[in-house]
Amino acid sequence: MSAHVYSVASVQVGQARKVAIAGRSILTAIHKTAVQGPVGVKPLGLQGDEQADPTVHGGLEKAVYAYPAEHYAFWVEARRAAGVAGIDTALPHGTMGENLTLNGLLETDVWVGDVLRFPHCVLRVVQPREPCYKFNAAMGFNTAVKAMAQSGFCGFYLAVDTPGTVQAGEPFELLPGPRHMRIPERFQAKMFKHMR
Repeated sequence: MSAHVYSVASVQVGQARKVAIAGRSILTAIHKTAVQGPVGVKPLGLQGDEQADPTVHGGLEKAVYAYPAEHYAFWVEARRAAGVAGIDTALPHGTMGENLTLNGLLETDVWVGDVLRFPHCVLRVVQPREPCYKFNAAMGFNTAVKAMAQSGFCGFYLAVDTPGTVQAGEPFELLPGPRHMRIPERFQAKMFKHMR
């Protein structure tokens, strides 16, 4: 039995919408908002959630995006240092575009293939998130992708092994998978191009 205590800090969903990025109208669903109560977890993601570009987000292998709550302090400081904090210094959960904000589980604790067992569903870790230019726009500064690449604070995508529901406040267990590659190593291999 693990001594670690993991829980769901919040659950977020979002609809695809057009936003202006670098003078262009771009479809995105990165803006997620918290929902209360049980949320349906289906093979392609959370009920009420959309992905704007299914070639890079969503699908069976990227159905749910999870992000550690512990990293939010880093992003508040990064935005302050970039001069964009202004009146919105607090970042609500979902700002990273995540569906699940998790307490206690960092990327360094997670391996590809590990399983997160919630009371009413089971999700499997598939890969780290690889941020795109939309993340820079969402965070309000043009080096946000580089900051994610350097920090390794990427979160991870989950596949749905057992559909059901999930809700804020629920505990969950981390069950070890095959343990061949950790999320940080997989992320660094993907992010090499952003580190130059």
